Amino acid sequence: MILSMTGFGKAVKLFKNKKITAEVKSLNSKQLDLNVKLPQCFRSIELELRTNVAKALARGKVELSVTCETIDGSSTASINMETMRQYMTQIRQMSKELDIDLPTDWFATLLRMPDVFKNESANTEANAEEMAAVHEAVNDALVALNDFRTQEGRKLEAFFEEKIVAISQLHQEIDQYEATRVERIKARMTDGLSKIEGFDFDKNRFEQELIYYIEKLDITEEHIRLNNHLDYFLDTLHSAQPGQGKKLGFISQEIGREINTMGSKSNQAEMQKIVVKMKDQLEQIKEQVLNVL
Repeated sequence: MILSMTGFGKAVKLFKNKKITAEVKSLNSKQLDLNVKLPQCFRSIELELRTNVAKALARGKVELSVTCETIDGSSTASINMETMRQYMTQIRQMSKELDIDLPTDWFATLLRMPDVFKNESANTEANAEEMAAVHEAVNDALVALNDFRTQEGRKLEAFFEEKIVAISQLHQEIDQYEATRVERIKARMTDGLSKIEGFDFDKNRFEQELIYYIEKLDITEEHIRLNNHLDYFLDTLHSAQPGQGKKLGFISQEIGREINTMGSKSNQAEMQKIVVKMKDQLEQIKEQVLNVL
C-alpha cells in the first residue's frame, strides 16, 4: 500500500470556553519540511508537536496551524491606545521631515499597525489541561490527514498499475519487429555494398562483421531487465510497508534506462515509435511518483 504526500486534516476540540482548531496540510517534498503556527501561549509545547508530526507523516512539506478562540463572548482582546498614540506621533513627525501628506483615514492606518490589538489571554501561559486539548486536536488532525493520504494513495496505485500494464503491452509489441529486424539490417547493408561499382568483398568476412554488428544491436538483455523492473515496480507498489516513494522513483529510473537503450539499439522506425510511446507512459509515472510517500 502506498500513501500520497498530499493531504489535509482538521480537528476541533472544545475546552471550557475555548475552541481549539488544528489544521494540517501536506505537499510533496524530498524530506520533512515543517512549518508550525501556534498562539504564544502554546509555544512551550511546539517541540513536542513537531516530534509528533514527524512521527506521523515521515516527510512532506507540512504546515501545522493551531488557533484558539473564545466561544462565550468573554474575549479579553482590547486596543492598545498607548501604542496607537506612539504610531500617530511618529507618523506626524515623518510627514514633517519627509514632506509627505498625512493619512486621510487615521483609523484605517493605525489599526493596521503591529501590536495595536492586544489579547491578555494570548500572552498567558496555558495550563496542562489546555495543552493536552491541543495535543488531542493535533493528533486528530494528523489522523484525518493520513486518512486523506490513504485515499489519494489508492488512486495513485490504480494509476501506476494502468501505466505499468501499458508499458508492458507496448514492450510485447516489439517482438513482432524483432524477428525481421536482423534480416532487414543485413539486406540493407548487402544492398548498399552491391551498389558500389567495381567493389568486391569477402563474403565470409562480411558475415563475421555482420554477426559482430548484430550482437551490438541485440536487445535480449534489455528485454529481460525491463520485464524484471516492471515486475519489481508492481511488487514494491503492493508492498505492505509504507514509505516506498523513493524506491519507486529509483525503479522508474531503471525502467527508463532500459527503454532508452532499446531505442538507441532498435535501428528501426517502427520500434522507435513504440519506444516513444513507452517513454510517454513512463514520464507520467515519474511525475506522480514524486507525490508518493
